[in-house]
Amino acid sequence: MTAGRAAAEARSETLLVLGDSLSAGYGIPRNQEWVHLLQESLTRQQVPLRVVNASISGDTTAGGRARLPALLEREQPDWVLIELGGNDGLRGMSLQAMAANLQAMVDMVEAAGARPLLAGIKIPPNYGSRYRTRFEQVFDTVAQRNDVPLLPFLLDGVGGVNDLMQADRIHPNIRAQPIIAENVWQFLQPLVMAEPADSGA
Repeated sequence: MTAGRAAAEARSETLLVLGDSLSAGYGIPRNQEWVHLLQESLTRQQVPLRVVNASISGDTTAGGRARLPALLEREQPDWVLIELGGNDGLRGMSLQAMAANLQAMVDMVEAAGARPLLAGIKIPPNYGSRYRTRFEQVFDTVAQRNDVPLLPFLLDGVGGVNDLMQADRIHPNIRAQPIIAENVWQFLQPLVMAEPADSGA
């Protein structure tokens, strides 16, 4: 990874996190949410990636789609991690509309010259296996259609673990935040540390 690290260090980049309460730190003390912990880890490792958290609790894919153009213009990100859809699922909203919104955001990010990334999420079992399966397939379908890197489950190792969840069993607690940060970093590392595709060979 030495060559990859050197390539990354040659430039400073910006990662925009466009998410909902899972990334906004709902119920978490200030500066203890996973996005902040990820930035701290990047700083310690001297990885020149600035993380901008544009997450809002309660946001949906429709909300993110509406907010994204202004964020792209203001932040000029190199990467955009789209962590939205959980509230669409919890509210039983149209999965077709959710897919269309995710597709629109991917298109916006690419049109702005940035690289889109998707973070998948799962919904509780009480929503029924058919709806849950169709919900999770939305992320897979959008990612495959656009050749976009997908983190299959943001809360891997956290979701469903009582000791790592708040009382509502929906939101991760403070002990879960470092795990989520590590999940995201393991996903991001091979992408942001990769050498440029055109090396002049």
